[in-house]
Amino acid sequence: MASFGVSAQRVEGDRAVAQGAYNAEVTVKGQGADERRRAFSRALAQVLGKLSGDRGAASRPGVGAELRQAEKYVRSFDYRQDEGRSASGAPSFKTMLVVRFDEAAVDDLALTLALPVWPQPRPKPVLWLAIDDGSGPRLVDVKSADAVRSTLDRAVERGYRLGLPNGSAAERALVGAIWRGDTAAVARASQRYSPPMQLIGKLYRSSGGWTADWIFVDNGKVLSRWSESGPSATQLMATGADGSADALMKRYAKRPDTGPAGTYRVAFTGLRSADDYVRLSGYLQGLTVVRGMRPALATPQRLEFDLDLLSGVRGFNMMVERDGVLAALDRGRDTSIGPVGIPEGDTTDDQPMITSGSVPVYTLR
Repeated sequence: MASFGVSAQRVEGDRAVAQGAYNAEVTVKGQGADERRRAFSRALAQVLGKLSGDRGAASRPGVGAELRQAEKYVRSFDYRQDEGRSASGAPSFKTMLVVRFDEAAVDDLALTLALPVWPQPRPKPVLWLAIDDGSGPRLVDVKSADAVRSTLDRAVERGYRLGLPNGSAAERALVGAIWRGDTAAVARASQRYSPPMQLIGKLYRSSGGWTADWIFVDNGKVLSRWSESGPSATQLMATGADGSADALMKRYAKRPDTGPAGTYRVAFTGLRSADDYVRLSGYLQGLTVVRGMRPALATPQRLEFDLDLLSGVRGFNMMVERDGVLAALDRGRDTSIGPVGIPEGDTTDDQPMITSGSVPVYTLR
């Protein structure tokens, strides 16, 4: 606990909340260390999802190993008690852990694992939603924001925000255009708002309960259309925020250039005993970016491994520099042996070998 900027249970009037892409809050069963470590993992998964815009970020290769040691990315944390009501009307209490992560460390992690990054600042599309509960479609505006709270909250969980129209008479008259999917008419009505992005939806009763039809438009271009049906109108409204995030991530998120995955030759010096070899071998096997390794060359002064790397040598360098177990001696002047292997999943005979013309050299500290 001494390594964190930690405050105790928050008191009334001093409410801890997660704000920004690098903070998250998760429900916990208690304030014990084991429960907190598990919560840190869930919180880091949230942050990586917000940073990339990818709801499946936690399942990408290499991420799971880092989630299990999420504590090392935490800058500070707080607890918060939320009071609510049970179905019977009795008071209920929920403990939330608010976690703030080190921005530079999380950025390094995303770079190391070649996670796509959705740049900041994020756009704030306008949500044009018409709801028909059987009495005719009505526009949701800023005065009725609570009706679409699940949509607005899900957008925040995905790392961006949605806006709502003010609800002028002219905007309320736009319900017909929303209902027939007239994206051009909605875009014209949105000209007073910035940026020129619209999430257009209609929610109506159907045989299965409810159906939501969505269209996401960016600067006049339809990026995505989708429909969802189910018994819960609240859950269906949240799918609008998810679909918009998926469309925005696909269009704007960029994967860092860490080099292709594959097998690379890496050299090590400073090994003076069998214990040093065991320490180096254990360290390499524990690195998330290293998927496999095999000894390639051994001399009294130098040991070389062929490392199967998840995201190229740059990702390996990032982790090595962060951990401090190895010190880089040579970034590429030794051209006697180059990286070997081919990118994962491509085994054709005419696939060129990965080449950079040099072997990174490190010494064991």
